[in-house]
This record gives sequence, C-alpha cells and structure tokens, in this order.
Amino acid sequence: MNRKVHNGRTRSRPRGALAAAAAMSVVAGLLTFGAEATAEKTDDVTTARVDNPYEGAQVYVNPDWSGRASQGGGSAIADEPTFVWMDRTAAINGTEGARGLRAHLDTALDQGADLFQVVIYNLPGRDCSALASNGELPADAIDRYQTEYIDPIAEILGDPAYANLRIVTVVEIDSLPNLITNVAPRETQTENCNTMKANGNYQKGVGYALGALGALPNVYNYIDIGHHGWLGWDDNFEPFADLVMNETVTNNGASPEDVHGFVSNVANYGVLHEEHFDANTVIGGRPVREASDWVDWNRYVDEVSYAKAYGELFSQRFGRRISMLIDTSRNGWGGADRPSGPSSSTDPNTFVEESRIDGRIHTGNWCNQSGAGIGERPTASPEEGIDAFVWVKPPGESDGSSEEIPNDEGKGFDRMCDPTYEGNPRNGNNMSGALADAPLSGHWFQAQFSELVQNAYPPL
Repeated sequence: MNRKVHNGRTRSRPRGALAAAAAMSVVAGLLTFGAEATAEKTDDVTTARVDNPYEGAQVYVNPDWSGRASQGGGSAIADEPTFVWMDRTAAINGTEGARGLRAHLDTALDQGADLFQVVIYNLPGRDCSALASNGELPADAIDRYQTEYIDPIAEILGDPAYANLRIVTVVEIDSLPNLITNVAPRETQTENCNTMKANGNYQKGVGYALGALGALPNVYNYIDIGHHGWLGWDDNFEPFADLVMNETVTNNGASPEDVHGFVSNVANYGVLHEEHFDANTVIGGRPVREASDWVDWNRYVDEVSYAKAYGELFSQRFGRRISMLIDTSRNGWGGADRPSGPSSSTDPNTFVEESRIDGRIHTGNWCNQSGAGIGERPTASPEEGIDAFVWVKPPGESDGSSEEIPNDEGKGFDRMCDPTYEGNPRNGNNMSGALADAPLSGHWFQAQFSELVQNAYPPL
C-alpha cells in the first residue's frame, strides 16, 4: 500500500468569501494514490479521461469528516479521503455541520487535490427496501429529481474552475440491485420496490444522472453493484447486468460511454478476501457452496472475487475495459475474534463458521454491524482487476437509527437497525446484528466509530 501525506497547496483563483471560508477550515493532508505524479500541474484543461482516475492522484480529504474523526479518536485515519454525500437537495448548498458541493470543490482546489469523490443519492422513492435510507422525493417525482437535484449538481461540477479535477461519482447506490431481488415474485419483495419496478423511475433517474454528469469530460461515473451477498447468486448476477445494459445505460439521455465503471460493497461490510476458504472448498466430501448455510449456493464468498467477476462480465458487455472499485471503509473485521487460520472441522457448517473473517450473523445484515472494523486504507491499483480501494461510506456515519427519530430528511426507521430485531426473509430471519443507540443515517455515531477503530484490519 503506497500512501503519502501532503500539505495542502493553494491555487490562485477568485472565489470570494466562499473560498476564504472554505480555506480557513481545510484540514491539511492529501492521499497520493498509486505512483507519484511526475508532471507539474498547469492551468491547461485536460479533457481526455484516463483509464484509472486514481492512479497518481491526490484525493480530496473532507475536512468536515476529518475533524470529527480526529476528535473522535481516529487521528491515525483522519487524513484519509472519503466520499462527499449529496443525500438530499439541501446538501448541494450545505447543511448544518457540512459544507455544500461548491464549497467542497473550492476546498479541494485549496488543498491542491487532483481528484474529488461524490455520491449521487436522491432518487425518487429512494432505497425501496430499507426505510432507514429513504429519501425526500416520492416515487413519482422524476421531474423534480432531474431539475431540482441533478441539474444543479451538473452545473456546479461543470464550472470551468474545477476542470482540472478528476471527479468520481458513485451514482445512486442500492437502487438497481433492489429491482432484481426485492420485487415480485421474490419472497423478499416490498411494495415500494414493486412500485419502482413498475414506474421505471430508478432506471430513468440513473440514466439521466449518467447522461448529465457523463457529458462533463472530467467526470467518471460508477454504478453500484451491491455486494457479493446480494447479487452473487446465479439468478441475480446476469439479470442485473441485463438490467444495466438493456434498461439503464441507454435510458433518458444516457449512453454506455457515460459509464466508467462499477463499485462494490458501498456502505457494507463484506470482506475483501475470505482467506481460509472459497465457495468451492470441499469439506466433508462436499463444496461449502452446497453444504454451508452461510455460503448457501452463492458463487462468491468475498468482494474481490465478486467485483472481478463483474468487471470481466461488464467489460465483455461494454466491449472495453471497465473500471472496478471496492468500498473498504468498514470491512476489516479485525480484533480478537478474527480467525487466524482455517477450522479443523469436517462439518461444512462448523468449518465455515469457524473460518470466516466476515463477522456478521448473515450477509443480508447491513446496519451498523457490531464487531466491524476499518478495512484497507484507500489505495490505487491494489491488485489485478481492481482500480482502487475507496472509502465511499465515511467511517463513523450511521447506517440508520436504532429507534424512530422524527426528522426533516425523509429518513424512516428500519427494524434492521434495531438490535432486538429478529429479522425477515432478506436476512434469513436472523438477528440484525446492529449496534444500539444509533442516530439517523449519515449522522455521526461515535460508539460505532470507536469500535471501527478498535477492530481495524490492517490494524491502525
């Protein structure tokens, strides 16, 4: 892992009081991904996209998150780059405790950053299977999504002042995977997901975002592919690719050229490598894929194998190399409970339970997971087929509240965030594994952050 901390460099460009305020709150520190950049930056605008935007890039460190992390006992990671989330329309101009998009971009320039990361996350009827991350827009508000949300973001990102920044977008996490697994006739269907499948607004919204943002030559769009415990099964894997290719990347102004790649494990907990077994490991005379309740016929047991498989499939479908990212912000699973080697049991279930690094009760568990730890630090080109490990979900930001909390952010209460919840078909009717006393999604959760730091792997 090649990481280097830099002091922020100031670029001269008039931006008035907004830039001055942003510069005052910069936390020094930038991460250089991969190889060191050898050429001096100039004021010339480069329009050609590179194959891997993270290679040699100095990536923006969000001072809003960095300050909380440092004060919360995470000074060892406070200089790591995390994505900025535009999770409602108000976030574009800034909310209490968080600067707006333009202020973030101005701060990135003041830091001397080459690359800025942002999550686009405000679809109508957002996150139809998880109430904790419901959004502000009703299911039929596709016009408002386009004109009130995407268009202002595109206008800001298209400002010539930011033309020398590579801008990586993660476009609408969880949306398209929900249209595969949580619609009729699946047992896991929800009424909200059936509505979104019928009205097509997820595909229309993602298509519009891809087209509007992909028109900017310095923007790199990445589509969410869930995680191995969501789409890894045969009846999900290729149907999702069909949904992307046939209904999304040519929808509502988008074209395949607007997609640079895909991202796995966003805001989730799947490990990079299950070091002690794979789906085809034979225990007791049978592959664990067939015999283990944990694997349960999935072809993938970790995120790297899953992301690489999708990278190969989508490269074939697009007819060009497709970039793959993995979110490693909370998938370390270190600490005393991390297994140091494979089990000696000849019973497949016992073997997997004693060997697996992923400490969740079930791979369908997603909310504020107890025992989780910080994962690999953001790194470019960490291994063949993966362009970068990134921190899409800023560590310490809650997945959802553990009880109902009234709010004006459109976020509901999901029982999967309740530590007493005994589950549903989407998590095999298991306990949720969630931490208690959690705030609303996106809000700072100090108890979780402390646990993530304590259980980091590699250790801090």
